[in-house]
Amino acid sequence: MRKSFVMAWLCLTILPISSAAEPATALVAKDAWVRVTPGSDVAAVYLTLHNTGLRPIIVIGVQSPVASQSMMHETSLVKGQSQMRMRDKIVVAPGQTVRFAPGGLHIMLSGVKQPAPAGQSVPLVLLLADGGQVSLAAVVKPLATP
Repeated sequence: MRKSFVMAWLCLTILPISSAAEPATALVAKDAWVRVTPGSDVAAVYLTLHNTGLRPIIVIGVQSPVASQSMMHETSLVKGQSQMRMRDKIVVAPGQTVRFAPGGLHIMLSGVKQPAPAGQSVPLVLLLADGGQVSLAAVVKPLATP
């Protein structure tokens, strides 16, 4: 009887410690939206990433079933001209927020199979360097959205 009591006490004591461990991914994705250009097979995705954990999180890619290719890009102004370059990774430091916004970081979907109407959601999966994934949905907004 005493042995059962000790085992039950150990289980109750150890259980809270293991449930307090850091989640599989501490990366929070929010406010995701996609701008679809009518008559085009490309779309730009914008969102906010926040690292709630204690270690840097590295995003190394993105996938979406609605496009044949998904890439992280950054737009910058060079000598008065807008240039876009591919980013192979985005590092989100502990406590840091990274914004993907028009004129800066964004996800470029190309080979969009069927344009989604405004209000519909587009599924995305962020691929992390540690093998983790973050699934999210981006709401489609009309082209005129700033």
